[in-house]
Amino acid sequence: MGGTARPKSHRLAAGDEVEFEAPPAAPELQPEPMELRIAYEDDHLLVVDKPAGLTVHPGAGRDTGTLVHGLLGRIAGGPEERPGIVHRLDRDTSGLMVVARTEETYQGLQALVRKRALERGYLTLVQGRPQSRRGRIEAPIGRDRSDPTRRSLDTDAPRDAVTHFELVELLGDYALLSVRLETGRTHQIRVHLAEIGLPVVGDRLYGVRGLDLGRQFLHAASLAFPHPITGERVETESPLPPDLAEALERARS
Repeated sequence: MGGTARPKSHRLAAGDEVEFEAPPAAPELQPEPMELRIAYEDDHLLVVDKPAGLTVHPGAGRDTGTLVHGLLGRIAGGPEERPGIVHRLDRDTSGLMVVARTEETYQGLQALVRKRALERGYLTLVQGRPQSRRGRIEAPIGRDRSDPTRRSLDTDAPRDAVTHFELVELLGDYALLSVRLETGRTHQIRVHLAEIGLPVVGDRLYGVRGLDLGRQFLHAASLAFPHPITGERVETESPLPPDLAEALERARS
């Protein structure tokens, strides 16, 4: 205003003129060569086995090198900046994601997500011993009140979140868990398990370091759903990638 920056608390009055510099437009998406394992594919959708370290779609300062760039030309539906994407995995979480190839499929997959009909199974290694062989965690989460980079139960915008877990193997100070999601909130598994005293190994934000892991031990190992177009059941699986398989062996020894 008037060529002078004002504090956020400043109130505008009638007739005030405001000047601001518009942010640069996002660059147009361009396909990029990328080797990706496809676990299932037809004319309507594909299930991709995302490697750790790969961001799903552009945003937050990342304009290239995402999963969307690697699949461009094969996927469609939804927003232009993230075509085909109906659910996500954290950058350092590996495993299975379903992606739409048409707008009709995109709408159908979104409906499955809303009905909680997308069956997402994970394997994770945590520090600690579960108090029961299986359990259900129901605790709304949202952006943390004091740290916007984190999700937590201490939030002004809670959203329902439900996580199921089952013990697969006890390994001394660690436990291998099978986890199933009902909802898909950002960082949900990592937050929920940390809240019950079972932090994910290798998780630098909510968990604990250990076993020489450079990322969290969290892998989307199975994905099943009724096909949104044909109605047939689709079931896919992904083995543990080498870095997690090696860390699991170190925990066993």
